[in-house]
Order: sequence, then C-alpha cells, then structure tokens
Amino acid sequence: MNSRDRFAPQVLPLIPRLRRYARALTGNAAAADDLVQDTLERALLKQALWREGSDLRAWLFTVMHNVFINQVRGAAASRTVPLDEALLQSVGGAVEAADRLEIRDLDAALQALPDEQRSVLLLVGMEQLSYDEAARVLGVPIGTVMSRLSRGRERLRRLMQGEPPVQPLKVVK
Repeated sequence: MNSRDRFAPQVLPLIPRLRRYARALTGNAAAADDLVQDTLERALLKQALWREGSDLRAWLFTVMHNVFINQVRGAAASRTVPLDEALLQSVGGAVEAADRLEIRDLDAALQALPDEQRSVLLLVGMEQLSYDEAARVLGVPIGTVMSRLSRGRERLRRLMQGEPPVQPLKVVK
C-alpha cells in the first residue's frame, strides 16, 4: 500500500471539522464548501509534505488557513455574508427566537473581527487546539497567538455588548 492509499482514509474523518472551521471563517455555507474542496485538493497535491506520524488535523488546518488567506488577498469584494436561515434551522428546530438573535449577533461579531484574531479564536475556542498547535497552523510564534487571542476575545466581548471596539494605536514615525 503506497502513501497515497494511506493518506485519504486518514483525511476522511477530519472533513466535518474542516467544514466547521471553514464555515466559521467564511460565514457562508457555499464558500465553506468551496474552501474545504480547495483545501482537500491542495492537501492531496502536497501530501508528500506531510510527515506521517505528525498531527494530520493541524496540518490540514494549516493548509486551509493558507488557502483562505490566499483567497482573501485575491478577493476584491467583501466576503462577509450574514448567517443563513437554513443553518439556524439545522442547529435545531427548537431554537428560541432570542437564541437565534444571539447566534446572528455572534456571527456578525465574529465576521467583524480582523482575520488574524478570528482565526485564533476559532482554532483555540471552537477547534480546541492548544496554543502551540494554533501557532504551528498559523505559522506565528506562540506569543502572537496568545496576544491575538486576548485582543480577539476582548474585541468580541465589546462587540457582543454593543460597545465600540478599542481602536488600535497609531504608529508614529
């Protein structure tokens, strides 16, 4: 059995996690599906770069993050799309109206975060990666992950409470 035959079966169980992360990054089901497909295509093409025995989940998140950043950089239009009603219904038919509004507010607040902060929040908070794993996925030092997470949490909290986000300091030359 060659390495390609061993690679695909290991990837298949990780697709739901990739889709969840993609959905949170893009805010749109169709864009998330496209991102997952692009990620899997890139992973299959670059599977020789993955070291067998290392964390495949973290490697796939790294591939997805890089594909997403490339797509964002190449996009001229805004990619923020409100959470669609179909997703709210799939979350559960018994979701109360107040809960739906809170989910929409959370989605809007997440989409309002800078990409760097949103990525760290999603990897650590939703996907439960360690700071070290998130740092490897994003290709940044662990201290950067911790500071982005702290700033992202604070900004998300302020947005959810209807407060204006703290403006970043201006660089003076």
